[in-house]
Amino acid sequence: MGNTRITRAIKKLDWIMIGAIIFLLTIGLLSIASTSQARTGAFIILKKQFIFAVIGLILLFLFSFIDYRFLRNYSAVVLALYIVSIISLVFLFVFGSRIRGAVSWFRFGSSSSSIGFEPIEITKFALIALLAKYFSNRHIDFGLIRHILISGFYVLVPTFLVLLQPDLGSAFLIIFIWVGIMLVSGIRVRHLLALFLIFAILFGVGWFFLLEDYQRGRILTFFEPQRDPLGQGYNVLQSIIAIGSGGFWGKGLGHGSQSQLNFLPEQHTDFIFATIAEEWGFLGISLVLILWSIIFWRLFTTAINATTNFARLFIFGFMILLLAHISVNIGMNMGFFPVTGIPLPLLSYGGSNLIVTLAGVGILLNISKQ
Repeated sequence: MGNTRITRAIKKLDWIMIGAIIFLLTIGLLSIASTSQARTGAFIILKKQFIFAVIGLILLFLFSFIDYRFLRNYSAVVLALYIVSIISLVFLFVFGSRIRGAVSWFRFGSSSSSIGFEPIEITKFALIALLAKYFSNRHIDFGLIRHILISGFYVLVPTFLVLLQPDLGSAFLIIFIWVGIMLVSGIRVRHLLALFLIFAILFGVGWFFLLEDYQRGRILTFFEPQRDPLGQGYNVLQSIIAIGSGGFWGKGLGHGSQSQLNFLPEQHTDFIFATIAEEWGFLGISLVLILWSIIFWRLFTTAINATTNFARLFIFGFMILLLAHISVNIGMNMGFFPVTGIPLPLLSYGGSNLIVTLAGVGILLNISKQ
């Protein structure tokens, strides 16, 4: 009986989405293998990413068998997760490591084999669960402005802490999740316009008092990369060159001139999209986009058929997060957005984002089974 129940549960998993995810992970690992040899002469980065992927897949299958309704039914669990994530962001200012100008990471181990943990990834997940819980319980009187203000307070706390790091990209993603979930919930147009006005005011304040000089430089260079081709605009220009040089078929794995000769910086993280475009060509990029389209199609279908408001909002919140990550990362690779250090999910090197993303997908798989 037990084996039969497990077999049925396994068969009910969305294996189409799981297959697309594993395919993307494989592409990411192959691209990281190529760039890690160019950067270090060894495959240390690849080994770490492979371990992260295995841990993430284990969590994916584990959470797919745990009833997601514990998040919906037990408010204390969601609130505790949110509080822990906030405390982690505060502790960064005491125990965190400064990397590329931002204090966003906890580092563990020696410099050669250290492992980093970025608490903002847990914060994003906690916010999605918290906002889905909050709005699902108030869908009837959602139009009341106090619900927008209360939910905005939940978002303001981590946004402020992230801006102090400073990490402009993650702050943008947090606000994007909040606005996206409110749109799905049914925010009134006049309230949305009021939010845009508030954001405009906050951006003006942040520009003069919160952003560092290098962050302002990135934004200005976004509008005109040629203004500083050897400085702030270098990364974007090299990325555009790498994408254009890949052609239709690509130059082949390990044969990209921009990535292999280190003209393209951060080939395995921020600019892995450009690396794939150069070595895999338009064909490879099309494959990546098709795989992501399959994942979004399966998630959208699950959200439409969800039987509870919490499940629907949670799925859409996760989709909004993934879409923001993908859009911003590809956009900054192509010069459409400023360089903000946002990874490309399932492809970029990094354990925090990969593990949390796969664990979150596990919860979505459980929702699809119910």
